[in-house]
Amino acid sequence: MSDAAESRAEYRLDDQIGYVLRRVTQRHLAIFAAHIPEVTTTQFAVLARLAEVGPLSQNQLGRATAMDAATIKGVVDRLARLDYVATAADTEDRRRLTVSLTDSGAALFAARAATALAVSGETLAPLTPDEQSQLLTLLARLT
Repeated sequence: MSDAAESRAEYRLDDQIGYVLRRVTQRHLAIFAAHIPEVTTTQFAVLARLAEVGPLSQNQLGRATAMDAATIKGVVDRLARLDYVATAADTEDRRRLTVSLTDSGAALFAARAATALAVSGETLAPLTPDEQSQLLTLLARLT
């Protein structure tokens, strides 16, 4: 058998980590959207991080939420249009943009944090508690 034919015979899409992770992500996104329709998962991550640590520069916020510069800018712009975050020039460096929660952003996060925990629980529900813990530990090692 040729190398190409052997590679095709060994490659099974359903066994590929990227494919499985994408399917799990699609399932999680659907569960999230059904329970928290006001924002996307990435937008909620920004609200959660700001609620956790307070105002951050847009650059720091991107790093703290694992988003590149273009993505975090778009997310912040959309959240600002929804009045969930506010941006202002940094007092020490006017070139830097500081992002903070607005009252409505803080209220949304407070109102939906328990729901977000339930969404994670629903996503992981097919697994036993030990399997859930093991999965999260293993995935953290891949990041």
